[in-house]
Amino acid sequence: KKPEVGEKLNVVTSFYPIMLITKAVVENASGVEVTNLTQPQTGCLHDYSLLPNDIKTLEKADVFVINGLGMESFMDKVIESLPELKIIDLSKGIEPLEDNAHIWLVPENAAKMGENLAAELSRLDSKNAEAYKNNSLEFKEKLMELDREMTEGLKKLSSRDIVVFHEAFPYFAYKYNLNIKATIQREPGEEPTAPELKETVDIVKESNVKALFAEPQYPSSSAEVIANETGATVYSLDPIVTGENTAEPQEYFIKMRENLKVLQGALK
Repeated sequence: KKPEVGEKLNVVTSFYPIMLITKAVVENASGVEVTNLTQPQTGCLHDYSLLPNDIKTLEKADVFVINGLGMESFMDKVIESLPELKIIDLSKGIEPLEDNAHIWLVPENAAKMGENLAAELSRLDSKNAEAYKNNSLEFKEKLMELDREMTEGLKKLSSRDIVVFHEAFPYFAYKYNLNIKATIQREPGEEPTAPELKETVDIVKESNVKALFAEPQYPSSSAEVIANETGATVYSLDPIVTGENTAEPQEYFIKMRENLKVLQGALK
């Protein structure tokens, strides 16, 4: 349903990075409220199960903004419970890499996601259409600037081989020409098994990888084990999936620039 004039537009976002992009697009639009569905410490939503409270939050929503590409594994349940709910999928027009949903970690994609959102919200809420459009353009400009910094900053690394702990970085690696030699495929909080650890140790030794990238959302104990076995160093790369629900879009830029510094230090 379209909101009546003077009514609030209640926008619910699926998780942290989608909230940051949405806040960038709706800034200063009148009568728009953004609520993030999942708790800030949830991280990626691969195994997330909807809580009774989540359905209550969505019942009050005019629109539910999602990443798409299967990131929100609970969408069947949402559609079944709330068939009337307007859903905006931000992955439209972004070329998927294999079966991976972590598209927001490339500034270009984040810009496209912002554009997708602005276009859809303008249809729903025409009184704010200009604000959405201008915001998404301004967001895009900042993202393009960030992209230039990343491209320039990652051009002259002496090594481009990395081992990561989670499948968060394929888009990022593809865009900035890094080689992911191994992914210890685990969800945050799940320790790899002994054979998995051994396999990773072997890959690190064989490919002579010097840098292992854990994530702040993970216990880094298995990374430490691999580091001890191989002499590689553990660094932290942030996939920007956790943070306070009060965070502003600026957080995206801060964390991406921190990631850039970490990569430059690790692969110089």
